[in-house]
Amino acid sequence: MSAITSAKQGNDVTILEKMENLGKKLLITGKGRCNITNSADMEEFMKNIPENSKFLYSAFNQFNNQDIVKFLNEQGVATKVERGERVFPVSDKAQDVVNALKKKIKELNVNIKTNFKVQKILIQDGQVIGIESAGKEKIFADKIILTTGGKSYPVTGSTGDGYKMAEEVGHTVTKIKPSLVPLTCNGNSADLCRQMQGLSLRNVAIKVKDDNKVIYEDFGEMLFTHFGISGPIVLSASAVLVRYKNIEELLKQNKIKMYIDLKPALDEEKLDSRVLRDFQECNNKQIKNSFEKLLPRKMIETFIEVLNINPEKKVNEVTKEERKKIVNTLKNFELTVSGFRGIEEAIITSGGINIKEINPKTMESKIIKGLYFAGEIIDVDAFTGGFNLQIAWSTGYVAGLN
Repeated sequence: MSAITSAKQGNDVTILEKMENLGKKLLITGKGRCNITNSADMEEFMKNIPENSKFLYSAFNQFNNQDIVKFLNEQGVATKVERGERVFPVSDKAQDVVNALKKKIKELNVNIKTNFKVQKILIQDGQVIGIESAGKEKIFADKIILTTGGKSYPVTGSTGDGYKMAEEVGHTVTKIKPSLVPLTCNGNSADLCRQMQGLSLRNVAIKVKDDNKVIYEDFGEMLFTHFGISGPIVLSASAVLVRYKNIEELLKQNKIKMYIDLKPALDEEKLDSRVLRDFQECNNKQIKNSFEKLLPRKMIETFIEVLNINPEKKVNEVTKEERKKIVNTLKNFELTVSGFRGIEEAIITSGGINIKEINPKTMESKIIKGLYFAGEIIDVDAFTGGFNLQIAWSTGYVAGLN
C-alpha cells in the first residue's frame, strides 16, 4: 500500500523484500481467506484497538475501511461482509488480494527486489540517505518506509529486523509481547482441554476473571487444544490479558479463571427446565447417555468428570442438588489460565516503535528526516476481526502519500 500510494505521487519506488515472494503474511491472514478489514464505524473501530488508538485517528481519516474496499473493488476483487462485520473477498482467497496488489504495483512500474535482506538504514546529518543490505550492497534513497512487521509468524519473514534497524538510528522500541495468541492452561484444566482437543465450540460466551473482577467477556467461537484454548474469542481475550496489570504474577498464582457459558441463550431457570425435560425423555438411561442434546459428543465424558457424578448412574436417580450442579457447570465451565503461547504462534505483536517518536499525520520519524513507518512495526495493535490489517492499509497509505 505504501509503494502503490507513493508511486501514484510520481515517485521512483523500490520494494526491498527479504522473502522470495511479496505478501507471504497477507496470504495466511483470516485462515488463508484474508480478513481485509472490518465494516464497523470508526467509533467501534477505536474500541477494538486496546492501546494507542488515538495515534491512528489521522491515518483512518485519510484512508479508512471504505477506502480499502473501494480500492480492491476497483482492482477486480469483489468483497462481502460476514458476521462481526468482517470483510472478506467473495472468492475466500487471500491470493486474490495479493495478486491485485501485485498487479497494481506492476502497472505503476514499482521496482521489486526479492530475497533482499536490508541490514541497516544509512543516515547522514540526521537524514536518511539509503540502506545497506546483508551482502553490503548500498541503495541510495531520499526516503525510506520501514514496514517489516512484528515478530509473530517468523516463517513469513517478520523476525523483528525492523526493530533493530530503528533502534540503531535512535528510535525506542516498547516491550515486545505476543498478542492475539492462544492461552495455556495448567493442572486439571490442562487435562480437561487435552481430552477435548480439536473440539470447536460455537456461540458460547466467555468471562475471564481475576478473583471476582471480570477482565474480559465475549461471545463467539473457541477451540480446545493439547495445551489449552484458542479460537477467535480466546485470541481477543489474550490481547486484553497481555496488558493487564501484574498479569505474570496472577498467572503464577492461578488467579486467572475463564468461565465458559455453554448455553448463553438460556438463563439458569430456563436451562433447568430444559435439562429437566431432557432427563424426563431419557429417564431410565445412564447419565453418560443423557447429554447428547445438550453437548457436543466429544465434550460429554469430560463434562461428567467435572460434575463428579458416577457416569453409570441412572437419570431418574439424579438428585435436585446434582441437577443444580449440572446447570451451574453448563453456565460456568471453569478453566484456569496459566499463560500465553510463544510469540511465534501469535497473530500479531504487541509493542513496537514508540508512537511518541512518529508524526501521526505523516508517519514520518520525529528523529530522522525521511524515515517513515507503517503497519505492525509501530506500537499499535487491535483485536481480531480485520482491524489489524486496516491499521496496515491506513498507515501504509499515509506513509506512501508523504
